[in-house]
Amino acid sequence: MTTLTPITFETTEIDQIAEHQGRIAVFVDPDGRLDAGARRVNKLMRGALVRLVEGDGFAKAKAGDVHVMSYPTGLAAEAVDVVFLPRKASVQEARRAGASLAKRRGKANVLALAAGMRRVAEMAFGLAMRDYGYDAQKSDAKPQAGAVTVMCSKPEEASEAAAPLLAIAEGAFMTRDLTNAPANVLTTSSFADELVAMGELGLKIEVLDEDELAKLGMRTLLCVGQGSDSPSKVVVMHWDGGKKGDAPLALVGKGVVFDTGGISLKPGAGMEDMTMDMGGAGVVSGVMRSLALRGAKANVVGLVGLVENMPSGNAVRPGDVIKSMKGDTVEVINTDAEGRLVLCDVMWYAQERFKPSAMIDLATLTGAIIIGLGHENAGVFSNDDDLCNDFLKAAKAEGEGAWRMPLGQAYDDMLKSRIADMKNIGGRPAGSVTAAQFLQRFVKDDVPWIHLDIAGVASVKSETALAPVGATGWGVAALNRLIADRYEAE
Repeated sequence: MTTLTPITFETTEIDQIAEHQGRIAVFVDPDGRLDAGARRVNKLMRGALVRLVEGDGFAKAKAGDVHVMSYPTGLAAEAVDVVFLPRKASVQEARRAGASLAKRRGKANVLALAAGMRRVAEMAFGLAMRDYGYDAQKSDAKPQAGAVTVMCSKPEEASEAAAPLLAIAEGAFMTRDLTNAPANVLTTSSFADELVAMGELGLKIEVLDEDELAKLGMRTLLCVGQGSDSPSKVVVMHWDGGKKGDAPLALVGKGVVFDTGGISLKPGAGMEDMTMDMGGAGVVSGVMRSLALRGAKANVVGLVGLVENMPSGNAVRPGDVIKSMKGDTVEVINTDAEGRLVLCDVMWYAQERFKPSAMIDLATLTGAIIIGLGHENAGVFSNDDDLCNDFLKAAKAEGEGAWRMPLGQAYDDMLKSRIADMKNIGGRPAGSVTAAQFLQRFVKDDVPWIHLDIAGVASVKSETALAPVGATGWGVAALNRLIADRYEAE
């Protein structure tokens, strides 16, 4: 797995500044005030820092903007990164500042002089999150290089505050690595192996194979993978950090490691992007990793359905009728609407076995959600206002876009089938809503539930605030915060 850049926190030692090899970061507020470290940098540079800060260009800067002073006179450093940041910066501004430094770091060691900063841990989190690249498949990939030293006024407090944030970053890195990995590398079996390895963190891991899934009656899940040589699996991850006997929160993820569309074959152009169709399972995996790393005081169970959707002589066909684990029959109209067939069985299993206090499923489910919300927001569907509002609040606090979408009987009626209990699609209109309505049919009446359609936010073609192009890790931070606020606070 891609590892985080090492970040350490130390007291400010201004005598070390002149000889630092790499990059030096200083933080300047709108009033141009310099802390002790920045003043030493300015002195060594013979006043060049002050001249920059007092110039017209710096006055127009926004929070988190960086001006680079390359090969500074009087310093061994290759560059001084001057970060514009208000003394009372918001969480998102502090994270943006850290991300701006990460974009410029390269492989260099960074000395961040942050004695005057209030949100040191948040800055470090932003730096860690943005300092990511997926090069596992490159023949010239090199081991990670460089480290970050943050000099601040209270290093022990900063380190303590940063620890749970860096656990979130590590979970997000796992999600990104899984989502970025090509399908010949991340098979259903290798995905399961990655999750089994998290047993070293204190998670309890179970892998259910096809024989066990058949005994349980997970026929809709199994039908999706029956055209592939890769065996379908369900992996269950237990984190028992809360009170014994308390019902867990259940997280359920769609893990289609590659989606050709099956017999309803997708167009060839862009099909290579379907390596990310396991994004929901990737987020669940990353959240579970973060919870274990930070020792969350909550009971959470993560379940992922791992399949590959391929066309073959054994593949499920349009027109086939499949009986779900719940017992309802589904007429498969389009084999490319496979994610809901995977999720519905895993969701029913989660409720039957674990009797969860609430359930949240995540899936790169529909292209329709991208048409509706673009790549800025995930679609949020829920049967419970309190749970939904808590999630939306958590997502907003973490800067992860989310927008609530409707549910209703008229949409549900679009799933009526002539020959079975339901169809797996409701047609082109309201495609993301009818997909959510299909899933709601497998949610028990007394279970608070959220469905997150993350098709537009799991992997993107342009960088985001805290991630480069590609997999974003969207949802790890928001779900971690929801768990901390709603379940650990009790």
